Amino acid sequence: MVEYPSEADFQKALYWEASYEIVLALMAAYPHIDVDTVGLEQLRALIVALPNFADDPALANDELLSDILREWWEEVNASS
Repeated sequence: MVEYPSEADFQKALYWEASYEIVLALMAAYPHIDVDTVGLEQLRALIVALPNFADDPALANDELLSDILREWWEEVNASS
């Protein structure tokens, strides 16, 4: 069973190295997005738009974004 972040979790700043926390925030913020259709540039925009994202957007590279996208896909599909 997937546990979604609590309201208190949304108070924590999100940084690129916290990929699992980013994934949980993505799942909570965008529950209706089909992860299979998300590209890397769209993913970057979704992450940067998260309310508590506090890192430098320029630090993300394709490998990092691909890892986050894979982890998001795995979390979404683990609950189905």
